[in-house]
Amino acid sequence: MSMPATGSHAAARSRPADRVFAASALIAGVVILTALAAVAVFLIAQSIPALIADPATLPTPSTSFWEYVAPLAFGTVWAAALALIMALPVSIGIALFISHYAPRRVSQTLGYVIDLLAAVPSVVFGLWGIKVLAPFVQPFYAWLVDNLGWIPLFAAPVSGTGRTILTVAIVLAVMILPIITAVCREVFLQTPVLHEEAALALGATRWEMIRVAVLPAGMPGIISASMLGLGRALGETMVVAMVLSPALVISFVLTGSANPPTIAGNIALNFPEAHGIGVNALIATGLILFVITLLVNSAARVLINRRKAFSGAN
Repeated sequence: MSMPATGSHAAARSRPADRVFAASALIAGVVILTALAAVAVFLIAQSIPALIADPATLPTPSTSFWEYVAPLAFGTVWAAALALIMALPVSIGIALFISHYAPRRVSQTLGYVIDLLAAVPSVVFGLWGIKVLAPFVQPFYAWLVDNLGWIPLFAAPVSGTGRTILTVAIVLAVMILPIITAVCREVFLQTPVLHEEAALALGATRWEMIRVAVLPAGMPGIISASMLGLGRALGETMVVAMVLSPALVISFVLTGSANPPTIAGNIALNFPEAHGIGVNALIATGLILFVITLLVNSAARVLINRRKAFSGAN
């Protein structure tokens, strides 16, 4: 019984189309790894002069390179984390509405709108953030500081322009929302129908069915979608450069005028005028961003691999 199967498998591998496809897939994988390695080598080579240089020659004189890059790394992670916290619940809710609640015509229309939102250029979001959102939320920030100023996140003084890290995070959340929603929607639609019908047959409500069947099965996909959105937020440049009023500080305050900058935004604002060791310093901060992104994606891969055994994703 096994001989025909083995023979047919060998015959399939011997077909020219299969050999071409296998070679193309191998070449594509090698190209991706080569490009990643080339980027890493370039960043490391160009960063070494800044790492060993006199800290006084850096764009912002500091006692060390790490003191210079610490506010940038903090602002990058802080803004991206805030954006993910705001976008993830909304994205999951929209995806569940499209996949399990909305009528077919409504779900198709809403899905099209979400996909269209992902195609909007980041500079448009930046213009919206600086011209519309920042002035709109500034009175709300003033109210937060007046009434909740005892909370460290809303400590006085309040920003007079609304161009704060929270405004940037809101814009980033809107930008990553369609990415997370699109992935979660497809993941939820792949939930085994038998699992859903079994839960309903046992008397579960629709929400209980989603909680015990859809969400556990889609957890690896939710994590992957979250990391895709987080990666977009970590590397976003134009929105941060246009909206944020930065200062080289480490601060958790969301409504103040002194806001930690991000690595990508700092590079975009300072690279045109940089020269000498300043260029190497900016590239070195890019290396830090590269490492942060790599660590985030590695952590996501570990979480997904741990969930596979329980979700049926494998």
